[in-house]
Amino acid sequence: MIAEEVAFFRSLTPETGRTLEWKVYGHDLPADLGSRLAAAGFEPEEPETLMVFDLAGEIPRETRDGALRSAAIEIRRVTDLRGLTDFLDAARVAFGRDESWQAARMKEFAPRLTDSAMRLYVAYADGQPVASARGEFPAGRSFAGLWGGATIAEHRGRGLYRALVHTRADEARRLGYRYLRVDARATSRPILERLGFIALTRIVEWKLAL
Repeated sequence: MIAEEVAFFRSLTPETGRTLEWKVYGHDLPADLGSRLAAAGFEPEEPETLMVFDLAGEIPRETRDGALRSAAIEIRRVTDLRGLTDFLDAARVAFGRDESWQAARMKEFAPRLTDSAMRLYVAYADGQPVASARGEFPAGRSFAGLWGGATIAEHRGRGLYRALVHTRADEARRLGYRYLRVDARATSRPILERLGFIALTRIVEWKLAL
């Protein structure tokens, strides 16, 4: 099956920098799936944890979150290319990505700015983009997805990540979703656990350059 999937994606019209991702959850079978992917040339990313939150409850708003309003912090939804550039600038610096990554994401997200299933948000400090996050709101589903939440190093510890979680949670609740899901990095998991998210299983993303 691995060989068939790789052959299929390699048969598509080639694009520079295309990567095939195979996401392996802790309960996936066979138990040695990771080893099989490695043998086929896939390389593992940093392990993550699948976490969920039931929106029937409330995410606690910590004291420091309230301080954001008095610290020249503003969260805006991205609606145009200028906002998208700010979104990608913040994400690139926070995640330590290069400009080729930013160019690829610009190509990916620009056509989706009018897509009701996606929301992009940027947090600004004194008018400068310092944190960003994405929400995915697929039609006909119970789960909304929180993706890519990140804050540049010098602005961490100010509640920006939590504020972006609240912003997307409020939107998910307004749109009628029951649950939130996050693929959490080790740095995000403790914050999400304090907010009431529950860890379900381990995730490893295996990637293969095509």
